Amino acid sequence: MTREPLFFEPIFKERIWGGQALKEFGYELHSDQTGECWAFSAHPNGQSVVKNGKLKGLTLGELWGKHRELFGDSEGDRFPLLTKILDANDDLSVQVHPNDAYAREHENGELGKTECWYIVDCKEGAEIIYGHHAKTREELAKMIEEGRWNDLLRRVPVKAGDFFFVPSGTIHAIGEGIIILETQQNSDTTYRVYDYDRRDKDGNLRELHIQQSIEVTTVPSADPEIQSATKKIDGLEMTTFVECDYFTVHKWDLNGRAQLEQDQQFLLISVIEGEGALNQDGHSHPFRKGDHFLLPSEFGQYQLTGNAKLIVSHL
Repeated sequence: MTREPLFFEPIFKERIWGGQALKEFGYELHSDQTGECWAFSAHPNGQSVVKNGKLKGLTLGELWGKHRELFGDSEGDRFPLLTKILDANDDLSVQVHPNDAYAREHENGELGKTECWYIVDCKEGAEIIYGHHAKTREELAKMIEEGRWNDLLRRVPVKAGDFFFVPSGTIHAIGEGIIILETQQNSDTTYRVYDYDRRDKDGNLRELHIQQSIEVTTVPSADPEIQSATKKIDGLEMTTFVECDYFTVHKWDLNGRAQLEQDQQFLLISVIEGEGALNQDGHSHPFRKGDHFLLPSEFGQYQLTGNAKLIVSHL
């Protein structure tokens, strides 16, 4: 059993709506339209790689396949989670994701996609699309067909520190000027409802998925009930945002030091602000904004020191 945190090298994805803001996390970008950092990914479309220790060079998917002891009693034929940081330099398309059953049947066994967003930063006046106003599926189809987007789509203002739970079936879009950390199921299936008649770099209108969107959208729209809870351990304030069938997500605000113990559950930890160190058995593992590390199951006792903001997820 490995007794060290595993730091991962992320994968970057060019997107029509991406920009340069991910440089703020210390990343070296190779495109002016970098939209996504896949921080923890075992998806075939991009796998993050261990960059330290005895397991250096292995992908997250290989860890899941060959070193299942790192993940406790977690089961399944694939690593279940995917963590991203997104830079919405422009509006993302209005989209919706299927649930597990629909994706399994229609997307070659892909998982469905329930996700959640932590707003890391945003410009003043930034908005997301979160839900819709149609009362029936027939009304939804009619409003889409007639392009009545202002009537259909529900716009919600956001600020840094906000959190949104986005179950499969929720029509949604991230607006211009927003940086989010997204925790989601390990899926890359997206159905576009509307894309502002945008064209790709070859001048073609981007593909829409109207029929699938109508079939999978939850009607009428309903905001999920989430109740955050906060507790404090030494210099660490731990806020739990959501606990659902697919993941639990927390924010840890570290100011000073905290003594912790990691049991059966593995943790995915993303540093979104500040810096610090994880200390265990006389070894110190420094971390800073932009780092992403996994604490294996049964990691045991450890100490965090520093001033940092961390997003932590697990099953």
